[in-house]
Amino acid sequence: MLMPKRVKYRKPHSHPRIKGPAKRGTSIAFGEYALKALEPKWVTARQLEASRVAIGRHMKKGGKLWLRVFPDKAITKHPAETRMGKGKGAPDHWAVVVRPGRILFEIEGITKEEAQLALKTAAYKLPIKTKFIVREHV
Repeated sequence: MLMPKRVKYRKPHSHPRIKGPAKRGTSIAFGEYALKALEPKWVTARQLEASRVAIGRHMKKGGKLWLRVFPDKAITKHPAETRMGKGKGAPDHWAVVVRPGRILFEIEGITKEEAQLALKTAAYKLPIKTKFIVREHV
């Protein structure tokens, strides 16, 4: 599971409103094909790992995969059946803030049909709408 080695603050603010498009990471930088987010949401480390494994199974040791996001936001939770108050809960899991337009995965070294199938399978594991995109050659 992906998580930071160390962080400056153990419990970050939540900021539930994720407004506006992604400011960076919106174009294909490494591979030929990519999966682009179309909705804003927190994507957990487990969801990213499930998607990564799904893509790896489709690629069958051919091609290369890049994960363009990293879960660096700690999500806290209170234990079950705990009364209100008593401060903020302990860190429970990690997530990444994904905004519309952000590239999540990039792959190369396989055919377009295989890439489309692999990224479609990965998209099923994610809680957001995504889009398959191809790099434009200049």
